[in-house]
Amino acid sequence: MILIAISWIYILFTTINLGVGLDKTMKLNNKNFAITSILGLFSTTMVASIWAIFGRINIEFHIVLILLNVFLLLKFHNSVIDLYKSFLLELQQLQKSLQIILAVVTVLILLQCASIPFVIDNESYYIQTIKWLNEYGFIKGLANLHLFYGQTSGWHITQSVFNFSFLYKNFNDLSGFCLLLGNVFAIQKLNEYNKNGNKNYLLVGLLPLFNIFFFQFISAPSPDIPVYIFSFIFFFYFLENFKQITSETFYLLLILVLFLLYIKNTTLTFAVFPLILLAFNFKSLSEKLLKPILLSASVIILFFIKNLIICGSPLFPSKIFPTLTTDYAIPSAIQTFYYDNLKYYGYFITAEQYNSMSVWDLFIRWITLPKLNGLFNKLSVFFILVLPFFIYKFKNEKALWLLYVNMILQIFLLLITSPQYRFFIQFVLFFSLFCFICLIQNKKLMNVLLVLSQIPIAIILFFPFNLSKFANHKSLMEISTFSTNNIVFPYQNSKSNTTFENIQLGNLKYNSPQKNDFLWASGNGDLPCVNKKQIDTFEKYFQYIPQMRTNELKDGFYAKKISINE
Repeated sequence: MILIAISWIYILFTTINLGVGLDKTMKLNNKNFAITSILGLFSTTMVASIWAIFGRINIEFHIVLILLNVFLLLKFHNSVIDLYKSFLLELQQLQKSLQIILAVVTVLILLQCASIPFVIDNESYYIQTIKWLNEYGFIKGLANLHLFYGQTSGWHITQSVFNFSFLYKNFNDLSGFCLLLGNVFAIQKLNEYNKNGNKNYLLVGLLPLFNIFFFQFISAPSPDIPVYIFSFIFFFYFLENFKQITSETFYLLLILVLFLLYIKNTTLTFAVFPLILLAFNFKSLSEKLLKPILLSASVIILFFIKNLIICGSPLFPSKIFPTLTTDYAIPSAIQTFYYDNLKYYGYFITAEQYNSMSVWDLFIRWITLPKLNGLFNKLSVFFILVLPFFIYKFKNEKALWLLYVNMILQIFLLLITSPQYRFFIQFVLFFSLFCFICLIQNKKLMNVLLVLSQIPIAIILFFPFNLSKFANHKSLMEISTFSTNNIVFPYQNSKSNTTFENIQLGNLKYNSPQKNDFLWASGNGDLPCVNKKQIDTFEKYFQYIPQMRTNELKDGFYAKKISINE
């Protein structure tokens, strides 16, 4: 835990420097400490992505990063110092109750990050994706080795920078740092709400009420956490500035959207917001579009390059650009399998069941799923039905209606692609707070609820809790608890202690976990690492096996077609 806290001090130092640099470049005129750090995370991600095209994100990158830190600190010394001073002053001016809540939340986040990783995707591809970035950067055709590596997120690129793999092997907690930034931002806005009475400040200020939900994602670098946090911040600025937006705020909202898209492509519907803002404010923004156009084009091109290298095509999974595919592209049959199974998994049915069900049958299946899946699916439908009444009666504003329409669009797109509640939960959480504050506005009650909402987190952190009533997957049945063994040193990056066997397949020698919890499990094995069961399954059903493109791992992989009798 203590080592994580020390690493976060350096991460904060770096992101503030880079955030100020981006702020000055884009002329954002931002004064918020947490937003500056988020801008720094975005800058780090973009710089690291460019670097990963040519080489590994390792000690060489950090030497350059330190030099960049020094340059920015010297160039913008006064701005950086003023930002720290104003932030410390803001902390001192917080209400005592909010100071205590923030201190408690900070400690709880550190405790959770030091505990056993809970997120199942950490065992399938987070760990290995970040290892490849640390040791090689972007690798051609890497998704042919393990299909999930095609999902390499911008957030994993950021984590590969800040896990300091050349110094220590157990840093894997950037999502916890992001959640802390979100809580800092929220508590600042809640404190301001107590002075100005602006309900937009209250909406984002109550974000810590959902820490009990967020905590289950932060002991591993889940991209879901930055999506949730950045979405809430985006909603706040969108509502607060929709009627009269400045170029500075437009640039900030655009950066948040670009970051969201680069982190997770399920946030695609957010791309309409900058277009809406531009349409409503074209006269005032039209002469200041060069920078946002160049920035957007750069991020989109970088996104396509990343996918072209790792997957062999600009989008994964997609056949939209058939002429841009490479000789190491993922075979069409496997891409189709992946895309289709995203749909089946969201409904928890087989391909045969899916193909035999009508649209209405699928909807009923989706809304009546058991446990958390069904609960959040029902909530989303509930809010779609009741929100028009709440918006019309309590806050009949165009910006809020646009958020509501975007939520419907998001759910609709996910219903036909991958209808998992965690891909639209930010809307459900946000609008649940909206309905709540429409009905209850007692400030003392809000503070009491914030305090009470952190108590279950503390209990779960120290006492085993079984999730069989909430989770469907057997590996998600028990939340990890904090151990005193991790006060200084955090738990290892994987919750599995399995050994690995070395297997030769053609020209590929790979490591496979001997204990197979599920088909996609790879754990924390040495590179290259992939589950033998997955290799055997793809060979049996698709007649493809992964092979090295040359004798060097750095040159990547391709899918070799084999005959059935081979």
